[in-house]
Amino acid sequence: MEIIQKFGLEAKLFLFQLINFLIIVFILKKFLFAPLKKILDERKHKIEQSLQDAENAKIVLKNVFEEKKNILAKAKSSADILMATVKVSIKETKEKAILETKQRSEQILDDAKQKAETEFESMNKKIGKISIDISGKILSKVLSDLFTETEKQKLISRSLEKIDEKIKN
Repeated sequence: MEIIQKFGLEAKLFLFQLINFLIIVFILKKFLFAPLKKILDERKHKIEQSLQDAENAKIVLKNVFEEKKNILAKAKSSADILMATVKVSIKETKEKAILETKQRSEQILDDAKQKAETEFESMNKKIGKISIDISGKILSKVLSDLFTETEKQKLISRSLEKIDEKIKN
């Protein structure tokens, strides 16, 4: 105790100061430090949550980017397949149109040939009839001086029959 008095400390005063200090520490701890710690903890939690949300958003963004790449790749693949299908379809349509055109052309040519043959035969028959008439007239004129009327008719008939047979063959 002598040391305490040498330093000028009074025990009662020191005790009251110690009690006051403990009361102030208790009050500060209860009403200041506890709410302050609670606020700091909440802020720390919010910051951690924000960082976690940012990380999650980064992951989601990366996933979305990957999904976008996949969708674009699928779309490109589908477009390529569709384009190939369209090319094949166009080629088939073109070939079909060419084939139909060839068939129509061949049909038109066949019809034209058939019509030409029919007209040729018709013209041959007409020419044959005209030839027979002309031949008959020529023979009649030539033979009128050489033969009698009955002989002339027989010769003309036989000659016309032979000419007619040759024309038909």
